[in-house]
Amino acid sequence: MDETTLPLTELLATDLDDGFTELVRTQAGTVRSVLLRLSGSARDADDLGQETFLRAYSALREYPPERRGQLQPRAWLLTIAANVWRNHVRTLSRRPGVADGIEVTAIEIPDGSPGPEQRALDGARRARLVAALSGLPDHHRLPVVLRHIGELSYQEVAAILDCPVGTVKAQVSRGLATLRAEPGLAADRRTYGAAGAAGAAGAAGGTTAKTAHEPARTERKEATG
Repeated sequence: MDETTLPLTELLATDLDDGFTELVRTQAGTVRSVLLRLSGSARDADDLGQETFLRAYSALREYPPERRGQLQPRAWLLTIAANVWRNHVRTLSRRPGVADGIEVTAIEIPDGSPGPEQRALDGARRARLVAALSGLPDHHRLPVVLRHIGELSYQEVAAILDCPVGTVKAQVSRGLATLRAEPGLAADRRTYGAAGAAGAAGAAGGTTAKTAHEPARTERKEATG
């Protein structure tokens, strides 16, 4: 569980506006990272992230204080984000001629890189990871991203997807196997090791995120639609 979870939920229960500000501060980065890997577009990730938090605030306004105090914020927000993304995909599928492009130039490079050449290499590797993730079928991409970018437990991912834990584990395993087989990522692993191939996500290198999240009490009703 996040170190900020307990005070955050207490704040949400007692002061919604201040609590929501803290929710955005602590969770916006995770929400955007997940949506970036799902959509492959920095612009879409920003737009979908805004919609995610708008839906979250609308839902929170309808909750009584005791319900807000029982939330698992990260899993709850990523439930909403996953449904926002799925609605986005359905909308795109109904628009003939809309390209499913990958905006590799918008991928952010963390500060503190050794220099321009290393930054370019990092950006190229991250772009290959985003492109590879975007090439996965949705039923593999979403579990992989929630597990390895969202850093949720298998139980939390299963609750979000409303399926058995064993199904999630199988989907994540198959998705990672597909990523490892990607020629570009395989070359990165040979040259830079698992961490280099996976970038910040850790998804393609075969590493497992170590989380101590409890099974989420996800809220599905307001996260759909």
